[in-house]
Amino acid sequence: MPPAEAGFADGTAWIDGRIVPVAEATLPLLDWGFLRSDACQETISARAGMLFRLDDHLNRFERSLAKLRMIAPLSRAEIRQAIHRLIAAAGFKDAYVQIIMTRGRPPIGSRDIRLCSNRFQAFCIPYVWIAPPAVQERGLHLHVSRRLRVPTASVDPMVKHYHWLDFEMALMDAHDHGAETAVVSDAEGNITEGPGFNIFVRQGDRLLTPRHGMLDGMTRRSVLELCAELGIAVEETEVTVDALRSADEVFLTSTAGGVMPVTRVDDIAIRNRPGAITARLRQAYWDRRGAGWHGEAVDYSSNPHAQQEQAS
Repeated sequence: MPPAEAGFADGTAWIDGRIVPVAEATLPLLDWGFLRSDACQETISARAGMLFRLDDHLNRFERSLAKLRMIAPLSRAEIRQAIHRLIAAAGFKDAYVQIIMTRGRPPIGSRDIRLCSNRFQAFCIPYVWIAPPAVQERGLHLHVSRRLRVPTASVDPMVKHYHWLDFEMALMDAHDHGAETAVVSDAEGNITEGPGFNIFVRQGDRLLTPRHGMLDGMTRRSVLELCAELGIAVEETEVTVDALRSADEVFLTSTAGGVMPVTRVDDIAIRNRPGAITARLRQAYWDRRGAGWHGEAVDYSSNPHAQQEQAS
């Protein structure tokens, strides 16, 4: 299905109830979502016209709102409809959708956070890969950053927020070291997560993945489910930097890419090619998604333009 309008070829955005070309999406300069990174989001993917784990994403979005003491101006049903309409208006089969709540702003001259009116926005663009398929075939190069993740006592990582300066600077460090992405650790030296992904390592016949200090990613959750189905031993535990560097296999999980192999950690070669368990889980993930696992079909009829065409 082609975009409903030429202006939507690059994507769509939901701004104060209107669907506009993504290039026209704006945010008020005084919104504390911009001035103070006071916002939360959910990133949802669609593959072949099927949204993945939409209810789980909406549940987590509501959890983030509650933790940040925000109130959505739209109901859950209205947010769900907005997601469908954004994809339908763009006409994408493979889509990357982000729903966002910002704090808004208090009256001019006030710093009382209680007086802010929270604002909902969203956008839809073509599906985004943390690592393109060609890079995944040979495996990513991962840098272990010396930067520490923001402490959980300060900012709850279970809120999908925009406190990314630690991640952003870790990415700069990764590029300086010739790597494609980075992972950060906590003050105790345990691996937490990276910019938009969780991490798994294989030691012997079992997988390890961090159990705290990170977001409970949807793809991570999916991999844990697949491991249970496939009889692959996995443990949520502390994962040290040494355990990462001495791993038999390493892979990342993200909405933006699924299961992504890592074959080099700094100067240490993990494998020349993705390992067997990584390849098995990667294949199972995409196969199951292709079969409609945790899927919800995009309602392309929710596009007002398409409705007009059918009526004419």
